[in-house]
Amino acid sequence: MTGTFPNVSISTERLVLRPFEESDIEAFAEMMNDELVTTWTSVPQPYTEADARDWISAQAPAERADGRGIVFAVDEFLTQRLVGTVRLSNTDWRVRSAEIAYVIAPWARGEGYASEAALATAQWLFHDQKFERLELRTAADNTASQQVAQKIGCISEGVLRGAWIARSRAADGTWTDVRTDVIVWSLLPEDLAGAGEQLADTDGFASYSDWN
Repeated sequence: MTGTFPNVSISTERLVLRPFEESDIEAFAEMMNDELVTTWTSVPQPYTEADARDWISAQAPAERADGRGIVFAVDEFLTQRLVGTVRLSNTDWRVRSAEIAYVIAPWARGEGYASEAALATAQWLFHDQKFERLELRTAADNTASQQVAQKIGCISEGVLRGAWIARSRAADGTWTDVRTDVIVWSLLPEDLAGAGEQLADTDGFASYSDWN
């Protein structure tokens, strides 16, 4: 059983989650070159505008068209500035489950945008798409992302030992791969009752899938 997510936009009090556009390439590439994004994700380093163009124009649309998931650009409503991105992947249409990943731009951290965008995506997935499970994976040392998981109501299910490769930057600027444990979290429709309407967090990154 395979389905396809609709090509939609989602609005919250402060954010708009929408399909990516070609005009996002420069801002997206800049965001994905941030040191914390490089640390916790598998994106190429450096992340070029050619990488961003390929993701926005080809790979992200294919995620939705092929039924694997959906990718949202996240804008600040008032300024229309790119705040970050949210991705649903590893979608199982029979089980009605998906995995969520998110990245927040450095300038937008500390405003609660990660929690707001993730919660809005979960609400849309459960209420509009009738899904029954949302999964989130965070590196054991990525406390900021773990705080986001907790604030949207996720339940920690266990630890996958040595299941992810993070990256550490040396004083000379070079990057080294570092194996780390992964915490698995889940969110079910009934868990949403525990998430407050107003969320504040330090923002974070949960991106344990290949962005490119």
